[in-house]
Amino acid sequence: MAGINRVILIGNLGKDPEIITFDNGVKKASFPLATTESYKNKEGNWVDQTEWHNIVLWGYLAERNLIKGEQIYIEGKIRSRSWEDKDGNKRYTTEIFGDKVLKLGKTSREAEIPPEIQSQIGSTSTANEPDIDIPEDDLPF
Repeated sequence: MAGINRVILIGNLGKDPEIITFDNGVKKASFPLATTESYKNKEGNWVDQTEWHNIVLWGYLAERNLIKGEQIYIEGKIRSRSWEDKDGNKRYTTEIFGDKVLKLGKTSREAEIPPEIQSQIGSTSTANEPDIDIPEDDLPF
């Protein structure tokens, strides 16, 4: 039986995406995403717990105009990898490879953009955007 590797997150970008364009023209965007849950502790006080997620977007999704602080909905899968750093130590990371991204809210930076420019930034739907299959050989790790 096959397993399911599916993640759904709603959070805020921790910084503007770093975008890399490879020799074959494929683009990769990466950025941290913060998700925050609130709960009451045993003293009855509300506590916020924030988790940070490493997000990776490929192809047309990497070209989305995402900005720090913006709230997004993202669907994707978890990928883990390891590598050796310059000192020979083995390092590990876990990333969310997004395959659907929707903008949910405005940020203070968006409020400064004139409405006629905001309308040119692009829609929040990915329904009509093509699916891109990135062969494993094209991945930079």
